[in-house]
Amino acid sequence: MAVSDRLTFTNFLLLSIIALYFSNGFPNLFNPQPNQTNLVVYVHDYFTGEDASAITVGGRKGPESSVLEFGTQMVVDDLVTEGPKIDSREIGRAQGMYINSQSDGKGLYMVFSVIFSGGEFRGSSLEIQGPDLFTMKEREFGVVSGTGFFRFVKGFGIMQTESMDLVHLRAVIKLNITVNHY
Repeated sequence: MAVSDRLTFTNFLLLSIIALYFSNGFPNLFNPQPNQTNLVVYVHDYFTGEDASAITVGGRKGPESSVLEFGTQMVVDDLVTEGPKIDSREIGRAQGMYINSQSDGKGLYMVFSVIFSGGEFRGSSLEIQGPDLFTMKEREFGVVSGTGFFRFVKGFGIMQTESMDLVHLRAVIKLNITVNHY
């Protein structure tokens, strides 16, 4: 076999390997595929009691405004657990604020962080933003950012009221969250 034939064969072999590398046979280095994580957490949102974790900070009647009135602003530092019961394993806190932004009082705008202090995602956080039309059984919200394990995250969640004591303004909210991250 002549030297030029060997070079032609070597060039063909090299080009074939490069073509395979950038095809379906190998991961594409220039377009990595995100990981998807699904998690379910429970937020304990209590406006009354010794374990109250949410307060009204403003509204038409000042701090005495009801969460159910348009324009009322609330700040929260709610317990986040693995299950719906208060004695479920604590995995973090939901810290942020809600604003009753619907003129009939039946809808909130929420922006808060789920800050993980335990479990698989300890030291990470998710940033939640969107509407909470709490009269609906299921409400969708956006996951707009994150830290730690959830760096470069984007996703969504479905919120459901697990239990509600409207007289005492105490609720447990189930968050079913799906995110894509790298």
